[in-house]
Amino acid sequence: MNRFSQWISRGIARVTDAALGPYQSAVIRIGFSATWLLFLLREFPHRQEMYGPEGPWSWSLAQELIAGNHAFTVLMWSDSGLWFESVYALALLSSALLLLGWRTRTMSVLFMVGVLSLQNRSIFMGDGGDNVIHLMAIYLVFTRCGQVWSLDARRARRARAARARGEREPFDWSGPALWAVLGLALAAATLAGKLDGGLLGGWLTVFWGLWAVQALWWAVGRHARGREPRILLDVVANLVHNAALFVIMAEACLIYSTAGWYKIQGSRWQDGTAVYYPLHLDYFSPWPALSDLLSAHGTLVMLVTYGTVAVQVAFPFTLFNRRVKNVLLAAMITEHAVIAVVLGLPFFSLAMIAADAVFLPTTFLRRLGDRAARAREGLFPGRGRTLPGPRRQQQRTPEPAEETHVGFRA
Repeated sequence: MNRFSQWISRGIARVTDAALGPYQSAVIRIGFSATWLLFLLREFPHRQEMYGPEGPWSWSLAQELIAGNHAFTVLMWSDSGLWFESVYALALLSSALLLLGWRTRTMSVLFMVGVLSLQNRSIFMGDGGDNVIHLMAIYLVFTRCGQVWSLDARRARRARAARARGEREPFDWSGPALWAVLGLALAAATLAGKLDGGLLGGWLTVFWGLWAVQALWWAVGRHARGREPRILLDVVANLVHNAALFVIMAEACLIYSTAGWYKIQGSRWQDGTAVYYPLHLDYFSPWPALSDLLSAHGTLVMLVTYGTVAVQVAFPFTLFNRRVKNVLLAAMITEHAVIAVVLGLPFFSLAMIAADAVFLPTTFLRRLGDRAARAREGLFPGRGRTLPGPRRQQQRTPEPAEETHVGFRA
């Protein structure tokens, strides 16, 4: 019983003391925001045909469908072109700011609003990659994804350095101002009856709850006399973050396991010829010569077909063995990179690679961050490095704990 209680206490301490996976959550934030931003920029000339009121899926048809499934989209609030352009611009801006890590808590909510609004407006325009972005945009709201590699983290480091020097921390006006503006917008939408739900459920409760949490977090951090209220909020935030990170990992495993087991049931996957057919479809052949070259080798097609099924089915079972997991993870990332080039599905591949990033080793991500910092120092000398070399040993344990507050700041 003593061993069992010690094991339970260590587990509780681990999930409450800190937000786990700070580098993994940062990569997820960067990956999905970059994927959605690049997609919106590429489709910018065609935005009206895809999601606008003049598209094939008209505003009236979308309104009729949403009245039945109750999907959330602010594009149904008005059918004017100006409103559509404003929402599209908001989606672009929130994606860029979330990518940079500026006010990650607020930007993650606005990013979710942009993703859901555009995708639910024209649900027949999406594919598997859009479904992954759809789900991850919701999960990101509950993560503390700005602990590292973000402007929030840099601001927190500068504030700690100022306190260490005995200087008074300057008042942060941008956070409360952003909170007030969004509160007014939320109040206007509520009074206009645009948000579904009531006091105990629906999007009305979700958005007002997130807005109230922001206010509580700022007020406790600014005016609480003791440390206990802030510690309590940290514990709750860590629990929510770790639960959301676990859901993201489970979602990635579910995607691969279901895809693999459904492939096993297909006759073309069983006889090893499934990969051959997409290579001869015009829609999936941006490089016909390359597709013909790959499909001309029957043995290669068979190996890729069986290897895809084996990797997808086996991956969830390899999470308990780090070395095997890393090998299969590299294989899946390589596979998605090949799909992006050969089949012409770059955004689907980017979305899946971003989802796979939750399983990347922390040491690898730190090394990658060090190289990126050195490259930035070479391009922009004199601006300082995000991860200074002399502090590298000190960052092994204190860094995530020091920056756990960043993700919940406005």
